[in-house]
Amino acid sequence: MPKFYLTTAIDYANADPHLGHALEKIGADCIARYRRLRGDAVHFLMGMDEHAQSVVQAAQAAGVTPQEWVDRMAARFAEFWRRLECSHDDWIRTTEPRHRRAVEELLRRIAARSPGDLFVAEYEGLYCTGCEEFKQEAQIVDGRCIEHPTLELVRRREENHFFRLSRYAEPLLARIRSGALAVEPAVRRNEIVRLLEGGLQDISVSRSRFPWGIPFPGDPGQTVYVWVDALINYLSATGFPDPDYRRLWPADLHVIGKGITRFHCVIWPALLLSAGLEPPRRVWAHGYVQWEGAKMSKSAGTAVSLEAAIERHGPDALRYFLLREVGFESDGNFTWERFDERYTADLADGLGNLASRSLAMLVRYRGGVVPDGPPTPLDRAAAEAIARYGAAMDRLDLRGGADALWDLVSAANLYVQQAAPWTLAKEGRAEELDRALAALARCLYRLAVLASPFIPGKAQRLWQGLGQSGPVAGAQWAALERPPVAGHAVAKLEALFPKPAPA
Repeated sequence: MPKFYLTTAIDYANADPHLGHALEKIGADCIARYRRLRGDAVHFLMGMDEHAQSVVQAAQAAGVTPQEWVDRMAARFAEFWRRLECSHDDWIRTTEPRHRRAVEELLRRIAARSPGDLFVAEYEGLYCTGCEEFKQEAQIVDGRCIEHPTLELVRRREENHFFRLSRYAEPLLARIRSGALAVEPAVRRNEIVRLLEGGLQDISVSRSRFPWGIPFPGDPGQTVYVWVDALINYLSATGFPDPDYRRLWPADLHVIGKGITRFHCVIWPALLLSAGLEPPRRVWAHGYVQWEGAKMSKSAGTAVSLEAAIERHGPDALRYFLLREVGFESDGNFTWERFDERYTADLADGLGNLASRSLAMLVRYRGGVVPDGPPTPLDRAAAEAIARYGAAMDRLDLRGGADALWDLVSAANLYVQQAAPWTLAKEGRAEELDRALAALARCLYRLAVLASPFIPGKAQRLWQGLGQSGPVAGAQWAALERPPVAGHAVAKLEALFPKPAPA
């Protein structure tokens, strides 16, 4: 069973999560659930980034200590991800002892293996508290950070420990061009390649006189720069430096937002190479969720709260909408109108209606027991949809996977109209009726399995309605070719996606 170590970016503990955070976590969870269906030994990591100036500022504003604040925020984030049905295997916090141990050890290994890569120097520049980063000229527009245009940049000058990043442009270019480090989608890979081709500047990896953080090894007057600290979480969660960390490392996939590709595709692999460790194999940088063309962010405020979006139609509906409408590659807009339209057309009238009437006909015409029957055109349509779905999901095209899945929903609804089981029952054409009902049951089985990465809660309800035992997540991918439904007792299903009462 191949291992698949998957991570998301860890989030600043300075304010509640928003839809942009949710898109990333839901998308990564969708990938994790799909890889489990395919038989991989998935280890899915999420967590919190708790050492940052913005965290200290938030704690001060709330009148509590930084530790009290991050404890509160970690619980808040974890509850949102539980409601959105994220299936992570581990939850890392950068205030944990296991993380501090890994940070200290990685920096020690860099100093021992590549002693010239760490040095002390003075630095002066413009600092963005939203990014927790000194900004380069290309990252500034009209005197503001392009990621946080509502925040003023702060000029700072201090003596820090530096990392000789400039040594690693060519090694990183070689890895990216060979595919050893896959940066995707292509537009992000091209951005990183252009950055590397232009050469790299050495970077500060510590901050002076900042007590909320991990002391820099050998220099208690300095704190490890929060972004270096944060990146190492992917390694600390493996148990590093204990030898068995290699059971998970290197990471198979980092899922991040497009605004932090420089950290994950340049700085992070360079640090690992300097320490003699293997870089991650793949980085996927998704786009942003926008409202009326503007990025949703903590600093700018959000027009839509995550709480309200979950309450609108439930967590499964929000998962589906973000992955199919917004997508997992480019920026996409969230509007209440489009959310309502997708919910009604795709979920209530599409999958929900298909499930309800198919199971109701099985109960009415066959006493709730699925008959056996030979393959039909619907089975052939399912085989084509499954092939398209698998190909899309393998390349992390989650929207493409959802498109293939809902094409099968449409094909099944059309099959119901063309086969007209009610007419077959009325005319006593028992063999044809068995064939149609068996085909619909097989299709619902396939849909429950394929939909489970996207809408796990509703997929489980459909699975149970089909008389299947255990979790749908435990289904065998090979069973999609010949779903084991014949002879199972099914039950009528309350509406999977009830329509709201008219206002």
